[in-house]
Amino acid sequence: MIIKLAWRSIWRNKVRTFITMAAVFMAVILSTLMSSFKEGVYANMIDSMIGAFTGYGQIHTNGYWDDKTLDNSMQLTDSLKLIIEQEKHVIGYTERVESFALSASHKQTKGAMVVGIQVDKENNFINLENRVKQGAYLEQGDKQALIGNGLADKLRLGVGDTIVLIGQGYHGASAAGKYRVKGIVKFGSPELSKQLVFLPLKEAQYLYNLEGMQTNIILHFDKSSRSIDAIAALKEKVGDKYEVLNWKELTPELNNIIQSEKKEGYVFMFILYMVIAFGIFGTMLMMVAERKHEFGVMVAIGMKRGKLALMVWCEVLFISVLGSIIGMLAAFPICLYFHLYPIHFGADMAEMYEDYGMEAVLQASVDPSIFIEQGIIVAVIASFIALFPFFKILRLNAIESMRN
Repeated sequence: MIIKLAWRSIWRNKVRTFITMAAVFMAVILSTLMSSFKEGVYANMIDSMIGAFTGYGQIHTNGYWDDKTLDNSMQLTDSLKLIIEQEKHVIGYTERVESFALSASHKQTKGAMVVGIQVDKENNFINLENRVKQGAYLEQGDKQALIGNGLADKLRLGVGDTIVLIGQGYHGASAAGKYRVKGIVKFGSPELSKQLVFLPLKEAQYLYNLEGMQTNIILHFDKSSRSIDAIAALKEKVGDKYEVLNWKELTPELNNIIQSEKKEGYVFMFILYMVIAFGIFGTMLMMVAERKHEFGVMVAIGMKRGKLALMVWCEVLFISVLGSIIGMLAAFPICLYFHLYPIHFGADMAEMYEDYGMEAVLQASVDPSIFIEQGIIVAVIASFIALFPFFKILRLNAIESMRN
């Protein structure tokens, strides 16, 4: 009965209801937009530096990540393949050879990271072909190279020019080769684009005298959020011969940046929630003041204060839930727009982002959990604030209320 009375009561004065609902509605939109952009920034950071290249998990010979020399290379055995393939959240893997070399053009030199890749697999998992901005993607058997656009600018190379690589191979063997530039690729992380040179895996193995060997096994997962648990399961299975690292262990500096940014974000979200709380509290005060006479009459004709207070609390709960749902629905197309059409920063801001190794883009996230979470938080805040009229009614003096 109380629930029915509460539902009917909120529609007796539609103006008051819509004003209160509008406060919740705007609160949900503001908090959702802030959370969406915040999570979008984190996702951009991770995707620029992890998803697009490093991967959410890797397997190496034990000790390779601390001492990245070709002498710590490995062979992908059948037993290791079986362990990887049996992990339910791992959808595939790619073999790589990664090493450093001095890259040179006619007049310029620069240190570069040479990456031997399985051409088809890399394209399937990270869409490397879509990152080719000039020229064409590699094919199996090519003796050509893809280079990052930042490296191309530094060496003043274009498609069809020749890049020379000089380094040290496996067990001290010399490594030298020259390759025609088949394409120029661009990554979200400017730092990657300034140093990457891609070769087909067999060509890189030949260059570094690593036939049949790899330095990294990059793991790919059905969902990036499951990578941490999947890596933990693999660690127990592969033993001490190999090291299996998740993205937080591969790039601890990125993880530290994100954790630091999140702590700052919590402070801003707390301030926003305080503003939201005071805004909703103001509408609650208005509602109680307007209905003081009504409450006095209802108590005078015999309605118990406890039931009346519970009915008013249910009214606020209904309004809060409705406002939150409408706010979530209204926030989604806004977030979707900025997800599909992100904000690109100007030169000064772009330079600052590039210092952190990120693409200078502000993109909203459309993760459903953001909308649900913010809707619930604002509804809880409103319900908590509704305790004010609840306790106010419990101490209500019917005669004084009817006189006002």
